[in-house]
Amino acid sequence: MLRKLALAAFLALIAAPALADGIKVGDLTIEQPWARATPKGAVVGAGYLTIHNNGATPDRFTGGSADFAGVELHEMSMTDGVMKMREITDGLEIPAHGSVTLAPNGYHLMFVKLKTPLVKGETVKATLTFEHAGAAEVAFEVRAVGAQAPKAGAMGGMKM
Repeated sequence: MLRKLALAAFLALIAAPALADGIKVGDLTIEQPWARATPKGAVVGAGYLTIHNNGATPDRFTGGSADFAGVELHEMSMTDGVMKMREITDGLEIPAHGSVTLAPNGYHLMFVKLKTPLVKGETVKATLTFEHAGAAEVAFEVRAVGAQAPKAGAMGGMKM
């Protein structure tokens, strides 16, 4: 029994860095993809993640697709106490040696025309596209309806 526990602990230690590394596509690394659960009947949902550009030139997030919904890039902002949301149609620059975080109350993925609700504990997959790096298939862990962004390093993306 002790050997099995030791082996399990060892395997967990060597697997953890792979999760923390995120999803790599070209010079980009996509980390911590997650989505909020939606109530039954909702037609939109939201997805969040962080994109790191480890390269010497900028890249651009240009869009995405999914079987469960349409994928759009949106920005939310507050002006004089009024929330405004708009679709970003010309993409989002990922600066060289920089990163962009899509999080609640800022840039985020909008999953539109949901075919089924996003259910806490499930995983949904989307393909994200970038101008230079190409496409990456990303699995989004669905968290609770009011979930906040995970702490850095709390979860990693899984390449499908």
